[in-house]
Amino acid sequence: MLQDPAFGRPGRFWKGNIHTHSTLSDGVRSPAEVCAAYREAGYDFLALTDHFMAKYGFPVADTRPFRTPGFTTLIGAELHAPATALGEIWHILAVGLPLDFPRLAAGETGPQIAARAAAAGAFVAIPHPGWYGLTVADAASLPAAAAIEIYNHTSELRTARGDGAYLADAVLATGRRVGLLAVDDAHFACDDAFGGWLMVKAAANEPEALLGALQDGAYYATQGPLLEAVDWAADQVRVQCSPAASIMVLGRGSRAAQSVAPDQRAAVLPLERVASGGYARVVVADAAGRKAWSNPVWFAD
Repeated sequence: MLQDPAFGRPGRFWKGNIHTHSTLSDGVRSPAEVCAAYREAGYDFLALTDHFMAKYGFPVADTRPFRTPGFTTLIGAELHAPATALGEIWHILAVGLPLDFPRLAAGETGPQIAARAAAAGAFVAIPHPGWYGLTVADAASLPAAAAIEIYNHTSELRTARGDGAYLADAVLATGRRVGLLAVDDAHFACDDAFGGWLMVKAAANEPEALLGALQDGAYYATQGPLLEAVDWAADQVRVQCSPAASIMVLGRGSRAAQSVAPDQRAAVLPLERVASGGYARVVVADAAGRKAWSNPVWFAD
């Protein structure tokens, strides 16, 4: 039987955002204010990921003083180096960095700084691919990246380019195993917080446990809907969720199966056609169009 990396392990789900900015780079709230905002909004954890650039002094925010009982933080940054296929500076999300992570070296490229972050123990991901037009070749040049943002709230609000599903599915179709993230990327210059987050399955709401769960793929991404159970069998997947307008399983290319009905809480979807593409992932959408995304599972050849 296939096993979902989140639902098939012990622990409980913790709500967190792993892409956020403060006055240490181009955000408008201080690190203390950003952490307080997420804590007061009911989040269990936050990664403050300011832009690791020379003009900001290469910050890696020390958010340890803002941890409280019931709320913790992960140490991270958004890394930058030249250059994507379109000539854009790379944006590379790194969560679980050491506070003394060395600054960008002369001549260092995006793939090189991503590899260095992964070697330092960080969970490395590709942020907002739709926002700046990343290609499959760009993604292939970042083997250190373990995940792709399928939804970036600020990119959606400010440019209508918050959807990363096109790149995620194109990368998955090559056989590469990556997870799917939903994040805020909040800067607080507009109402860009609390629109996308992760539910991470871990034994404890502690930095080491959360980071290990991220690296294991033990999470799902959401804009609001809850995935309560995702049970995979050889020929079907059973999904239980908060009230949904559609429950879908998607695979390579056009392979899909779905149940479309108002206020449904469960569906059993066939996998015969989907499994032939090598992977499958679940998507649930509520009546307002908000989505939740499971991480992919893989079928034997």
